[in-house]
Amino acid sequence: AAGTMPRRRSPASDMGRGLPLLLLPLALLAAPARAEGGTAAAEEVQIEVLHLPEACSPKSKKGDLLNAHYDGFLASDGSKFYCSRTQNEGHPKWFVLGVGQVIKGLDIAMMNMCPGEKRKVTIPPSLAYGQQGYAQGKIPPNATLIFEIELYAVNKGPRSVEAFNQIDKDGDKKLSELEISQYLKEEFARDGKKRHPSAHDEILADIFKKNDHDGDGFISAKEYNVYQHDEL
Repeated sequence: AAGTMPRRRSPASDMGRGLPLLLLPLALLAAPARAEGGTAAAEEVQIEVLHLPEACSPKSKKGDLLNAHYDGFLASDGSKFYCSRTQNEGHPKWFVLGVGQVIKGLDIAMMNMCPGEKRKVTIPPSLAYGQQGYAQGKIPPNATLIFEIELYAVNKGPRSVEAFNQIDKDGDKKLSELEISQYLKEEFARDGKKRHPSAHDEILADIFKKNDHDGDGFISAKEYNVYQHDEL
């Protein structure tokens, strides 16, 4: 299945930024997963560790919620096409690792990485934007990309069984609007950030729009788990 191409963030997702549950998927340099020709399997991500802290725990794995800054460059001429520090008021990016919220090369490049670690990674076109490129992001066809990454935090992912059970207060294996509403209130109180009064309702509506696929007013365990957990 194709991933989500980059899109302008909605006000609701801006106001929900940083929520540990992150029920609304973030689109961050995501691209369709594709193999470009028969040589794609032979191409790999090259990883250079620039800084490794003495305390390296926990190491990132598929499904973890990561917080990182990174700059993207074209390998052909070294020009910068992306800088996370110039977006979103300079806040580091939050995304779930290994589920296609970023290009496949970044999903690979940021595995087994620890908080405080810095890496320089080179990603071939087949694991980035391939033969099509991405004109809106100033990425030409068949472009090899270089990213300089600094990882700040590795947290348990929002789609874990533990997170689902925490929201599912009555244990009926589905999340009601009331249960998610209560969870949003608890998270808002916990992080203490100022939000517009309409933020709660907008985020709640967005969560159901994007996750309640059968429209029954509940988010089932199957709908909640948008990717297959390795441990399940």
